Amino acid sequence: MRVYLRLFSFGWVVVAALVLPACTLPRMLKVAQEGQQVTVRPSVLESNGENVLFEVTARVPAKHLKKGAAYNLGLTYRYDNGLREDTVGRLTFISGEYTYDTEQKDQLVVTKQFSFPYSPRKSPGELLALPDARQLKANGKRVKGVAIRLARGIVTTGRLVVRQDTAIGLLPETADNNRSGTRILPFFFDQGSSAIRNYLGTNVQALEDFIEANQHTQKVMIAAGHSPDSLDAHDARLADKRVAGLLRYYKKRVDTDSYLNKLSAITFETVAYHRRWDLFLNKVQNSALKPTQIDSVVLLINEVPGTFAQKEKRLHSLSFYDYLDQYIYPVMRFGTVAVEYTAPKRYDSEIYLLSKKIVEKEMEADALTPEELRYSATLTPLLAEKQRIYETAVATTGRWEAYHNLAVVLLQRADKEVSDKVRHAYLRRAATNFTLAAHRNPSADLFYRVATAYHRAGDRLEALQNYDYAIKLGGPRSILEKVFADKAALEIEVGQLDDALGSLSYSGKTYQNTMNRGLIYLLKSNYEGSTNLYQEALALKPNDPLAYYCLAVVAARAKDEAQLGQNLRRAVQLDRTYAQRAVEDLEFREYAGGKMFLEVLR
Repeated sequence: MRVYLRLFSFGWVVVAALVLPACTLPRMLKVAQEGQQVTVRPSVLESNGENVLFEVTARVPAKHLKKGAAYNLGLTYRYDNGLREDTVGRLTFISGEYTYDTEQKDQLVVTKQFSFPYSPRKSPGELLALPDARQLKANGKRVKGVAIRLARGIVTTGRLVVRQDTAIGLLPETADNNRSGTRILPFFFDQGSSAIRNYLGTNVQALEDFIEANQHTQKVMIAAGHSPDSLDAHDARLADKRVAGLLRYYKKRVDTDSYLNKLSAITFETVAYHRRWDLFLNKVQNSALKPTQIDSVVLLINEVPGTFAQKEKRLHSLSFYDYLDQYIYPVMRFGTVAVEYTAPKRYDSEIYLLSKKIVEKEMEADALTPEELRYSATLTPLLAEKQRIYETAVATTGRWEAYHNLAVVLLQRADKEVSDKVRHAYLRRAATNFTLAAHRNPSADLFYRVATAYHRAGDRLEALQNYDYAIKLGGPRSILEKVFADKAALEIEVGQLDDALGSLSYSGKTYQNTMNRGLIYLLKSNYEGSTNLYQEALALKPNDPLAYYCLAVVAARAKDEAQLGQNLRRAVQLDRTYAQRAVEDLEFREYAGGKMFLEVLR
């Protein structure tokens, strides 16, 4: 009998546990909301690169807790005039999710970070929390509360990045009767290795295409070297092995793929560079390092006594050694194949008609030389016809010049497109063709063009990677400074502010760099430094409305209403579009209804 009663009592406990939450869900919701405090940091959402990042902290009374049920705050972001809503996440007050407030022991606290992708159509919008209480069991009941607005969004100040596009023109095309010349193909090796890499970007395919083209070859010159690092330099014969590998590869290809050339008729010259500090210093002097940094490297190599290995080890102590290791050493693991060749002549009078027949597939592509086929593209003003000629040149010759000029034509077509989808497709194709050109003729300038096309297309990861390629190859300071400037602009766009400052340190004092440094200072709340930089930008480019607008944003964050009004008025006077921009900009939310703000925008 006692056992029966105990089981009976236990059964009522189970029933009570199941029924209790459903009966008390409205009360649970009411108790939780009565003492509820929800804060969002930042209070107005901001874009950070491609995402909007924020943190939500919610406090509710501990007395709301009921076994078998939980109180929740579902977060959503509503935008596009309330027509669209994205689910962001949820705060749930269950064991393991909350802690007790250290100051108010009767309060439970949940803090959680959230993010959602940024897009221009999401600004302005609002972050909402929908409270509810629900049973934790499957298909449990749920009681909803009234939605609460937590924050407004989105401040887009972080997107006030300046990037001045460099005009990219077509390479000049000429049809020369003398088609003899020297083809130079660079190769790069892995650290400590002499194996020839045969994947994209190694020039193996370009060398094979040249051999298969059967140009009459007179002389082949092969050179190779190694970097100063211990893994490369410890093998005294590594440069010789790299030369031997390239020579062996070239001879094998000629023997199997060329019907015009015979190995016995070709003169081969080889040279291996061992422990050549002069090659290293040449790369350093053609880098983006500052003059004082270059001088310190030259002094260390030329003046400080010691063995080769000892000097290389001292380089590690330099504060900028990472630059040497990342951008200088890789391109010293090189090999070069230079081929002297001759080809038959052709007169210019036939070029245009023959090119049209080649494009229409009425004649074989070898009726014209690669130079003549590309030259024919200059004889028509139509971009579509230029594109077809360069596409034919790419398909039949694979020359880097053809890839480059096809990419330029695609950029020009993108500029004339109204549809964003079509424009993006043209930009992507342009970037791909610039890439193929750059891998066939590696230079800082060409990889910079690859990065520029990807940057314009919005493919930021690809753009960053190609900016790095351009820097590693080295080149004229004017090009490298522009590469670092645009790389910094991209790093700001993706929210990597410290990396952007590092890139700017290798670039010059231009309007773009000054504006972008000012933006970084603004985002880091250094308002005085930001103001000074924007003033410097105005000295470089007087009457720039964007600089005045940015000064107004700085003043708004610094709570300086007088400077805000003065600078915003000047920006609107110079460009009326900034009036509408200011009305929608949440940076000015505290002043939007004031007399000063309305007078400024008249």
